[in-house]
Amino acid sequence: MNTFDDRKKSFEKKFEIDQELQFKVASRSNKYLAEYACLKLGKSHEEKQAYILEIIKADMEEAGNEDVFRKIKKDFEKASLSIDEAEIRNQMEKALLRAKEDFK
Repeated sequence: MNTFDDRKKSFEKKFEIDQELQFKVASRSNKYLAEYACLKLGKSHEEKQAYILEIIKADMEEAGNEDVFRKIKKDFEKASLSIDEAEIRNQMEKALLRAKEDFK
């Protein structure tokens, strides 16, 4: 194998590791966000575990965080909670920063 092939494999491995880390951070961020929503929604421990999975699943609908935002906003509306969009987005940012810290 030549040097070019070695470099190519090295870049592919790094890309794979970066993608895995990005997935883990996103999943952890969604977990933290779901925990915040559960507190607002008054969910029990058992309900919280199921809700975390719902949020993670919702995040896989499309690229980005808008699918998660819409899910949480809709759930708050169903529960007749008047939570400002800015607060939800602020909590999303906090959850992401916390998740990134977990993997440093």
